[in-house]
Amino acid sequence: MSLTHLGRYEITGTLGRGAMGIVYQAHDPLIERTVAIKTVACAGLTSDETAEFEQRFFREAKSAGRLNHPNIVTIHDVGRSDDLAFIAMEFLAGRSLRDILDSGVVLPLERVAEIAAAIADGLAFAHANGVVHRDIKPANIMVLDSGIVKIADFGIALLPSGSLTMVGTSLGSPKYMSPEQVLGQKADGRSDIFSLGAVLYEMLTGRAPFAGDDLNAILYQVLNGAPSLPSRCNPRLPQAFDRIVARAMEKDPDKRYQHAAEVAADLRSDYRSPGPMEKIQSAGSALSAMAKPGTAGSSAGDATVLIATAAAPAKTPRLLRYGVPLAGLALFVGWFLLRPAAPPVPEKKVAEKPLEEARSVQKDAAEKKAGQATPESVAVSPATASKQPAAADWKTVLRAELAACDRESFFTRVVCSEKSRWKYCPGRWGSIKECTKAANG
Repeated sequence: MSLTHLGRYEITGTLGRGAMGIVYQAHDPLIERTVAIKTVACAGLTSDETAEFEQRFFREAKSAGRLNHPNIVTIHDVGRSDDLAFIAMEFLAGRSLRDILDSGVVLPLERVAEIAAAIADGLAFAHANGVVHRDIKPANIMVLDSGIVKIADFGIALLPSGSLTMVGTSLGSPKYMSPEQVLGQKADGRSDIFSLGAVLYEMLTGRAPFAGDDLNAILYQVLNGAPSLPSRCNPRLPQAFDRIVARAMEKDPDKRYQHAAEVAADLRSDYRSPGPMEKIQSAGSALSAMAKPGTAGSSAGDATVLIATAAAPAKTPRLLRYGVPLAGLALFVGWFLLRPAAPPVPEKKVAEKPLEEARSVQKDAAEKKAGQATPESVAVSPATASKQPAAADWKTVLRAELAACDRESFFTRVVCSEKSRWKYCPGRWGSIKECTKAANG
């Protein structure tokens, strides 16, 4: 059954269908004027959700209704009829920017700058009054027959902060959404500036800055892709547009224009800066040659949709990525090199037995040698003989001392070992075998 009335309004036709509902043309018998009515379905909500939705819907529509500006569509009324909430707004005679771009009509560059500056003016006024649009795109920009540019759908665009928005979701048009909207973060006026930059990019080049075969591909481009500068798509474009677009579409909100009024001021001052108007007109001619009717909005991502927001990619700082492993390695090496030495008492006990055995062997060898001494060897004093130990004897003593040194920490072990070697083999830093050569030599 077709709808005939919404509140006091008499439905006279259907203007279009969007993600939120149907747009009707209607007659207001009270004031005798034609209006456009956008509807939002409440069916499927619980009673608590419906009450919360109505409260948020009417409060935000009221805020949008206070936006009385030449570049913003005027909201006349809000209401509810059965399961439909609706907003009545001024009826506009003109075309959407989406329709203009899809038709293949190429706008002169001065007209492109005028349209973008008018959008920026409307956004600046809305932001100054605490209202964020959140869904700036060509379909929400109306170009009237008189040439006036108006931003539409302010009341509808405010709904994502209401009760209908689920945690982990965001509402918007993927090709024009800001990165923070894709990530589910709070959107402020700078998000609208990013979307305005995307719209300006499409007006200049004839194609959207982000494209893909499906929703995920588009969202990935929004988060990670860097579109080519407009002048690379059309070398005859003044480079002033490159600077404006690049700054408006910075991934980091803090690096963008902070106020829409700054965008409007740059557009009005810079797009004339190349000098001769012929240069601007020749750039428009080149854009006309590039444009193809019906292709500007043919890819996915134009419609306003509810998407699951992505988790913010974790960016590991270089200090954490490289510093932590290096610090751990340094701590391990320091512990290994500077670990405390073993208690000295056990080491002495361990070393005592080998030393005593060595002295005993040395004494037995001396006595045996004395017993076998020739008359010539008897002439040598016992004291002199005791100072010349056999090779096997000093090797045993050296090994015992080296065994004791091995129980020390690294630096202490090195010093202890070399002192022992020098004691029995001065000038030699090699093995026991080498010391043998020195001692016997």
